[in-house]
Amino acid sequence: MSFPKVYWEQALELAPLFNELVHRVSLDGDFLQQTLARTKEVDPFTRRLLDIHSKMMELNKKEDIQLGLTRSDYMVDGATDKLLQVELNTISTSSNGLACGVSELHRNLIRHHERELGLDPASVVGNTAITQHAEALATAWAEYNNQSAVVLVVVQAEERNGRPVAVVYFRAGYSPADYPSEAEWRARLLIERSSAIKCPSIAHHLVGTKKIQQELAKEKVLERFLDNKSDIENVRKCFAGLWSLENDNIVNSAIESPELFVLKPQREGGGNNIYGDNLRETLIRLRKDGSNEIAAYILMQRIFPPASPSYLVREGTFVRDNVVSEFGIFGAYLRNKDKVIINDQCGYLLRTKAASLNEGGVVAGYAFLNSIFLT
Repeated sequence: MSFPKVYWEQALELAPLFNELVHRVSLDGDFLQQTLARTKEVDPFTRRLLDIHSKMMELNKKEDIQLGLTRSDYMVDGATDKLLQVELNTISTSSNGLACGVSELHRNLIRHHERELGLDPASVVGNTAITQHAEALATAWAEYNNQSAVVLVVVQAEERNGRPVAVVYFRAGYSPADYPSEAEWRARLLIERSSAIKCPSIAHHLVGTKKIQQELAKEKVLERFLDNKSDIENVRKCFAGLWSLENDNIVNSAIESPELFVLKPQREGGGNNIYGDNLRETLIRLRKDGSNEIAAYILMQRIFPPASPSYLVREGTFVRDNVVSEFGIFGAYLRNKDKVIINDQCGYLLRTKAASLNEGGVVAGYAFLNSIFLT
């Protein structure tokens, strides 16, 4: 996809700022507990995560070594030409391996057909997401300083071993479906209480909730966590409009013009957002019931990126359509006490879908993996 270099460079500059922001917010246990207190009352999954976090606060458990592998997703807003953040992912930042393969595929295609296309293959941005995330995990293992320890990746299938665990990476654990019984919750608590480096820790996980994203967008909240005025300005200018459902004026606007908003629950993994008439009906129902369930959602300004024609390929068949794209910058953050060992951007994920679609999941069949061609 043709992509202006100015937005690419802006997103790269933001990556270490969001890495540091996630770390600092995760250290403020009271902020996490207070901000998510009402959500906890109506969202059982968030409640269980907060309960584990509360237990760690009671134990006064300090994590000397902290590892975060994140992805901050953005769209370019066609109305303002601004780069706006869609969400910040702090757990199971997937598709980095596939994204690297697509970038290499497109670069090789242009290289083989450079004369006919008149394009420079060097303009396809190389993607190092999988390598840099692997290096971050390996560096965290080295910081743990136990040669017999292993890196444990938490997936849906049950795994057992009798080795010391240096690093735990959660590829699963972001959805209620990953905790079908009390056994999984006991395992999550056991991991959190252990000496292993968690990626993410329960605090880092909670920083990625939609409610925390909305709270950070409020005036004077970033100043609680970041010191540099320029950094604060750069982070704040990429925030889209974010509101709680306690804002009656915004709720009225969303009911009147639902096409301008997205209703987001506290869920990860795609396919959970509410749009259009369903958004209006959900807001009317919540208001009529006077339900505390409003605390389980936030409203976000809907971003309308500029559409462009493209060819979409699935299972050997292609179609031409007008498309829009969302791209994410992977990040890695590793800290041992006061020493920051890694704070860097780590490649990207570009997902392209038909402009007529609301949802954008690749696995669900809506979107396609793509690569960036800088212009």
